Amino acid sequence: MDQKILSLATDKTVDKLQKFLQTLKEDDVTGLLQKEAVKGKATGALLRAIFRGSPCSEEDGALRRHKIYTCCIQLVESGDLQKEVASEILGLLMLEAHHFPGPLLVQLANECVDVIREGGLLNGKSLELLPIILTALSTKKEDMAYGKDKLSGEECKKQLIYTLCSARWDQQYVVQLTSMFKDVPLTAEEVECVVEKVLKMFSKLNLQEIPPLVHQLLILSAKGSRKSALSGVIAFFSELDKQHREELSGDELLDLVTVPSGELRHVEGTVILHIVFAIKLDCELGRELLKLFKAGQQGDSSSNLCPFSIALLLSVTRIQRFEEQVFDLLKTSIVKSFKDLQLLQGSKFLQNLVPHRTCIAAMILEVVKSSVHSWDHVTQGLVEFGFLLMDSYGPKKILDGKSFETNSGLSKMPSQHACKLGADILLETFKIHEMIRQEILEQILNRVVTRASTPINHFLDLLSSVILHAPLVLQGCSSKVTEAFEYLSLLPLQTVYGLLKAVQPLLKVSMSMRDSLILVLRKAMFARQLDARKSAVAGFLLLLKNFKVLGSLSSSQCSQSIGVSQVHVDVHSRYNSVANETFCLEILDSLRRCLGQQADVRVMLYEGFYDVLRRNSQLANSIMQTLLSQLKQFYEPKPDLLPPLKLEACVLAQGDQICLQEPLDYLLCCIQHCLAWYKSRVMPLQQGDEEEEDEGFYQELDDMLESITNRMIKSELEDFELDKSADFSQSTGTGTKNNICASLVMGICEVLIEYNFSISNFSKNKFEDVLSLFMCYKKLSDILHEKAGKGKAKMTNKTRDSFWSMKFVSDLLTALFRDNIQSHEESLSVLRSSSEFMRHAVNVALQKVQQLKETGHVRGPDGQNPDKIFENLCSITRVLLWRYTSIPTSVEESGKKEKGKSISLLCLEGLQKILTAVQQFYPPKTQEFLRALEVTGKEGEDDAEVSVTQRAAFQIRQFQRSLLNLLSSEEEDFNSKEALLLVSVLSTLAKLLEPSSPQFVQMLSWTSKICKENSQEDASFCKNLMSLLFSLHALVKSPVTLLRDVSQDIHGQLGDIDQDIEVEKTNHFAMVTLKTAAPTVCLLVLSQAEKALEEVDWLITKLKGQVSQETLSEEASSQITLQNLPTEKAIIMQLGTLLTFFHELVQTALPSGSCVDTLLKDLCKMYTILTALVRYYLQVCRSSGGIPKNMEKLVKLSGSHLTPLCYSYISYVQNKKSTGEKKKEKTAVATAMARVLRETKPIPNLIFAIEQYEKFLISLSKKSKVNLMQHMKLSTSRDFKIKGNILDVVLQETEEEGSEESTALEHREQNKEPARKKRKQ
Repeated sequence: MDQKILSLATDKTVDKLQKFLQTLKEDDVTGLLQKEAVKGKATGALLRAIFRGSPCSEEDGALRRHKIYTCCIQLVESGDLQKEVASEILGLLMLEAHHFPGPLLVQLANECVDVIREGGLLNGKSLELLPIILTALSTKKEDMAYGKDKLSGEECKKQLIYTLCSARWDQQYVVQLTSMFKDVPLTAEEVECVVEKVLKMFSKLNLQEIPPLVHQLLILSAKGSRKSALSGVIAFFSELDKQHREELSGDELLDLVTVPSGELRHVEGTVILHIVFAIKLDCELGRELLKLFKAGQQGDSSSNLCPFSIALLLSVTRIQRFEEQVFDLLKTSIVKSFKDLQLLQGSKFLQNLVPHRTCIAAMILEVVKSSVHSWDHVTQGLVEFGFLLMDSYGPKKILDGKSFETNSGLSKMPSQHACKLGADILLETFKIHEMIRQEILEQILNRVVTRASTPINHFLDLLSSVILHAPLVLQGCSSKVTEAFEYLSLLPLQTVYGLLKAVQPLLKVSMSMRDSLILVLRKAMFARQLDARKSAVAGFLLLLKNFKVLGSLSSSQCSQSIGVSQVHVDVHSRYNSVANETFCLEILDSLRRCLGQQADVRVMLYEGFYDVLRRNSQLANSIMQTLLSQLKQFYEPKPDLLPPLKLEACVLAQGDQICLQEPLDYLLCCIQHCLAWYKSRVMPLQQGDEEEEDEGFYQELDDMLESITNRMIKSELEDFELDKSADFSQSTGTGTKNNICASLVMGICEVLIEYNFSISNFSKNKFEDVLSLFMCYKKLSDILHEKAGKGKAKMTNKTRDSFWSMKFVSDLLTALFRDNIQSHEESLSVLRSSSEFMRHAVNVALQKVQQLKETGHVRGPDGQNPDKIFENLCSITRVLLWRYTSIPTSVEESGKKEKGKSISLLCLEGLQKILTAVQQFYPPKTQEFLRALEVTGKEGEDDAEVSVTQRAAFQIRQFQRSLLNLLSSEEEDFNSKEALLLVSVLSTLAKLLEPSSPQFVQMLSWTSKICKENSQEDASFCKNLMSLLFSLHALVKSPVTLLRDVSQDIHGQLGDIDQDIEVEKTNHFAMVTLKTAAPTVCLLVLSQAEKALEEVDWLITKLKGQVSQETLSEEASSQITLQNLPTEKAIIMQLGTLLTFFHELVQTALPSGSCVDTLLKDLCKMYTILTALVRYYLQVCRSSGGIPKNMEKLVKLSGSHLTPLCYSYISYVQNKKSTGEKKKEKTAVATAMARVLRETKPIPNLIFAIEQYEKFLISLSKKSKVNLMQHMKLSTSRDFKIKGNILDVVLQETEEEGSEESTALEHREQNKEPARKKRKQ
């Protein structure tokens, strides 16, 4: 039979074939086809012959074809056929499909869809045919029966697709089904339907099946719905990550985790690659991705940013056209995230309304950790982004050339957080990926070398962290580091110091690098530039500190713990300590040559020797001998010769220029500290007589210092030629020389004071010597101040840096104020008898703390060691606190009146500075610091359990008592400076209290009580105290009610704009008086109102973002509206209270100037935010639901209590200005123009803001079917009607003024050349 069909098919005509096929039963044809297909013999030829004999133009032929198609689909799907045979059959079916009449195509398509719905697919091969059938169907124009309806081919196709999408898809054919749709012509709605279906299937598939499905989905999305596809994929992985984190952080055992981390990350990596590849082929997809994230940025950026989406964005940066846009997007999101966090931290009002979300910074660091799972496509983006953040948000150069950053987490600005995040990204990436390490190191070094003019501390810190992590691995990059060394002589000193400190670990493992550095430093030592020589000294001193010689004291015996420059990887075995000794002695030899160079270079050397000695005690002899021989050049050996030092030799005259050559004060300071350290650390450890010969010069140095002390005391100022008659003017050579010598003598006196105190052992004679030296210092200091005051040019430095070490200041203050030992009483009374000496000691303590705040370290020994500084700070604070609380300022000042601040006041100032410095540099040690202040005998377990809040509250109570005593004193005895300092101290301590603690509540109520009950005319005190009240209040609840009360007080004190109205004085806060109400309190409350408005604005923006992110279904939209109800209510309540606040101020007769300008600007802001709220309701308003009742009340309140008063106030301000200007004389034209512009701008802005508000209210009224405009009155200030009577008066005045001016002008121009050009009007 098959042969006959084939032979008939070869005829030219098909009649015989048709007749023969008609004689056969349908089952015979399908049975024959089935048999042949299984055999795999000439199936294609047979099928062609049957199709030739079954034309679609005839009904029988079309039905036969339909039967054949059904049979073939079952055959192909059964899996019984060979692959080639199945493909051939499918190919023929595809070719012939378009010949089918419409109704049969519908029938055929329905059958295919039913197979899918019923799970009848066995291998999914037949799915290749469905797109052809659907395509053929969509071309049929005639109406066909589909169910009960008559539909066109296109509509039938649409119904079939909807049916298919609503059916249950077999898990194993999801990818094939998705792939099938890419060959079907789809409308936008159909694509959206298919994409939705595919996204729903994600959760039902195994993880490994997701990447191929995403690939097919992205191909399909080229037809439309790119946004839905991308947002769906991102949302799926975001949820998956969230579940995975919860599983890992939960209590379950790790083996119960549904998906292993590695597998999830690998799948995410593959999906990201698919998306990036799709974006390369379809740029529109990339644009949609950016649009998606930009839309999210408008509201809550963290809602659509997750580790997966960040990794995706970083991968997209490899596509050049999107690189800049993606980085900008991420930068903006990060800074916005940090700003939001900062806003939330400072406002309890916002914290109650906004749930805590994961910070974007944490997400990015999670991406870095995940990138270990072969995310190479993300790594490059991470590195670039890390550097971009550090470049964009690093410390900026400020005017005086200094850059400074605080370390406190609370006070850090968002930009500083962003820079820190950049450094963290790079460090973590460096730790995880070996391949990228060299590139990171190279880029850091490039920035260090090329950015000499800008601050690069953040790069130096990163370099230090990177090298510390893997010094041995980075040996391979030594060429890059060596190359950077070549530029050392051209870099600023601070950069050189930071760079060499950072590369110390590398120098310890690479001898070649160390040798190349020494060569560079030796060259630099003799360079022409002074900075290059200083850099060489700094480099050599660092090397001496870090290469320990055999027999040196261990760090535990040293007075300072290991610093940043010490290495975690200690590899001294590579070359022994004997080699180190030779190396160090070589360097010392090089440094000795510096003693013949400029004073600045020598100062560096003297300041560095102490640290070297402490770390490398075996070098003590060499260093001390060097210092001794240097001192001998300037020492007068004869015991009766005065003065004991050759000051003339320290000053160098080069022509007219006179400069310091030998900083003798620094030399003596270095000797004194080295000698003290040697005596206390090395000598007790020496045994026997083996060191006796060496000890000779230590004794000699002691004798020399003793002799210098005695002769300095005997010397008069005339012996130094520095008495009152001497010339100290900076303009003459003699004056310059005398200034230098005076500075040296004062420095030497300071050094000798410290030396004699340290060796005194509380001897009365020694303390008398100390006082005599101080009197010499004081006389000279007074002369210099007197001469500087008379001269035209003031001294550049108000106070010179003291040579006293911080440890000495701490010991001296403790002895002066706290030493109660009977045996010390007599000797200490010598020092205590001089109040000037005690005041000087406290002043030096203040100077040291100020130095710490400005630079992060102090001068002198251990000045770079944070632990030692902290220890001394605790000790100094304890003494200052005791002195201030024991002897109040009032007691001290009533006793004797002296020039300058009293000691108690200085102590308080010191406490204020120290508390700020501790919060700035030592936030983790706050507990330890507060514990050190409590002078209690009991310490132990109970002591450790006391919280920071409790300790801070204890200290706060002491200062509260002091402030109360001050406020209760007579008005003439009120010390404004002390009051300000006390408020500052209380503000600083209040930051340590936990806002939820009873201690914080007590602090708030106490501050509130002070403000309510005390009336002080001092504006600064009032401002600081009220600021403290507002800052405390904001951490508990929103301070808007407080603002309303204060505004009523201001209104009562200043009176109404309508002079006929008498305002009732409310007197909520006694602190608000006629003197303080404006501008002090008024500007303060307006700035607080501005903050409250900013918070409301932030909330409205957040709400709008949630609504506008995507077009939601009715159900989802109503759900979001319900979630937002508490926030909406809070916003309306805030605005309502602020409205009453402005209602008071806008009726107040405020003085012209800043108060009026600020009020107008804030009113403008108020209306802008009211408009934003109205626009939000326009977005969410459903005609059925309308708007909330409290919103209607708010609108009513604005119409009755604010808008009319605003227009009255504008008229009041304009009248006031016009009358004020008549009284004043005319000033220069430019100044007047600038003032006019500044003063007139806020009024039009405010009127525009009011009218915009009313415009959107009209729109909302129409949409909500509620008449919101019934409470609004028509504006009056925009009435430009010309009033004749007023115009006549003004014109008359103008004419009179004009005639007066012209007369004056004629007189002036008689003595003046005619102007060449007219001033531009």
